[in-house]
Amino acid sequence: TRTDMSGKPELTEEEKEKLKLEREARKKAAAEEKAAKKAEKAAGRGGRAAAVEAEVPIVDYVTETAPEQVFGDYAIIQSRGRTGRVFVRVSDLNADLVGQQVWVRARIHNSRGKGNSAFLVLRQQSYTVQVAVFKSDAVTKEFLKYATSLSKETVVDLQGTVSAAEVKSCTQGNVELSAIRLYAVSKAAASLPLQIEDAARSEADIEASEKRAAETAGSENPERAFVRVNQDTRLDFRIIDLRVPAQQAIMRLSSAVSGLWRETLTAHGFTEIHTPKLIGGSSEGGSAVFQLKYFDQNASLAQSPQLYKQMAICADLGRVFEIGPVFRAESSNTHRHLCEFTGLDMEMEIFEHYFECLDMLDVVLSNVFHGLSSKHKADIELVSQQYPVTPFVCDEPGKNRKFTHLEAVNMLREMGFELEDKDDFTTEMEKRLGVYVKEKYNTDFYSVHRWPVDCRPFYTMKCHDDETYTNSYDIYMRGEEICSGAQRIHDSDMLKVSAAAKGMDPAAISYYIDAFKYGACPHGGGGVGLERVVMLYLGLPNVRKTSMFPRDPKRLIP
Repeated sequence: TRTDMSGKPELTEEEKEKLKLEREARKKAAAEEKAAKKAEKAAGRGGRAAAVEAEVPIVDYVTETAPEQVFGDYAIIQSRGRTGRVFVRVSDLNADLVGQQVWVRARIHNSRGKGNSAFLVLRQQSYTVQVAVFKSDAVTKEFLKYATSLSKETVVDLQGTVSAAEVKSCTQGNVELSAIRLYAVSKAAASLPLQIEDAARSEADIEASEKRAAETAGSENPERAFVRVNQDTRLDFRIIDLRVPAQQAIMRLSSAVSGLWRETLTAHGFTEIHTPKLIGGSSEGGSAVFQLKYFDQNASLAQSPQLYKQMAICADLGRVFEIGPVFRAESSNTHRHLCEFTGLDMEMEIFEHYFECLDMLDVVLSNVFHGLSSKHKADIELVSQQYPVTPFVCDEPGKNRKFTHLEAVNMLREMGFELEDKDDFTTEMEKRLGVYVKEKYNTDFYSVHRWPVDCRPFYTMKCHDDETYTNSYDIYMRGEEICSGAQRIHDSDMLKVSAAAKGMDPAAISYYIDAFKYGACPHGGGGVGLERVVMLYLGLPNVRKTSMFPRDPKRLIP
């Protein structure tokens, strides 16, 4: 046997290979033993979890009498029958019901338990109520354990007795429910992608927490900053974000805007119409159109109901409006642009002047604003708890400020902007103009009319005294445009010339142009973006907060 330089025997290649195999065998055995222990431990956990699960009774929802089990998970509700139970809304729980037993269906918003008691907070939409669970002959230790085991956002049915209480942390602050029965209708996953509490905090509260965290960093009791839920996370998990009280209120206010729009126009003799969204050619020309194949034809998604609103006037409907989707293929990743939004449109015959339309829009939109402030104060207050809402200022219907385009240009020049008489306005110019008007006239709502022809679509009627200007208008809220409208061209020959001048092929929209060959009343109208109106009325920072499932250049789901 040979030795190495230290005097130790030098192993042969065969002996080295044998040692290597022995080491690998020992390593493999150790790994197998570790895996076996891990599996045994997991099996134990699974057995315990199964045992806990087995302790939770499965309750049949439909029984002639009340279920024997006072707590548990419902069997899947599959419309097998009806119990006759009457459910009370959380928002209706008040001191008048003290002493009564009620049923409530809501979500677990929060829970805590200690010893022989537990407290739950149930949430239904924007309203919350506290539930007290105390150990008794009817409420067992298992009942308590079950109540505190339910994950946040789980949907439950609770029967309880209404008791007088002072609960500052809930919207129903003068009552609580004493639990009698508790059943899970639909369990939420234990781990949520975002927490309602985090998503509901105001930016001011988050910034204050970050400041405290920075000040206490390195101390014995450092504070942690609140979690900031970014916009992409909110939109990725929009169904959870929409449960936030402020978002619930925003959706209700959006509904209120469309309802007030419909109500006011109907009262003024307008007929609601529903126009096609799949069309040949494009609604307004230009490149901002979504194109698609329609069987063996080329088609596009409507940029507006514009052409069809006018055709409705040609059909003698007189005054029409629509609430429906609008599609714009604009690659604009801004706080105010969407590729799909809800359009509030109107069109009407005029007798003499395009101000007839502008005045009607003034009346309708003013009624919307005053209706929101007078009938929906509670929802505005809910939004203000998370976002800094500044009251929207406008005059009475029909009395709001009108400025010509040239007057607005001169205001901008006073502020130091350099622009020609017929220039369009940049976003910055519009915002500065809004500040100027608010400071000088104390209003957030005004219009700019008589726009240069190069700033308007092909179907806009030119001014009688200067054909480089048009009988058109834009309406603004807080310095941002919400409505574009005008008197329309109602002569087919004039339409052909105007379309060609804008680079459009008149033959591609012959169905529209021909509608004016058989006699057409002078008319005009306008279109408003619902989501933008809600955003600006509340002073929100981004239009995506007012769209239920927003569509922008980067987002097509959910």
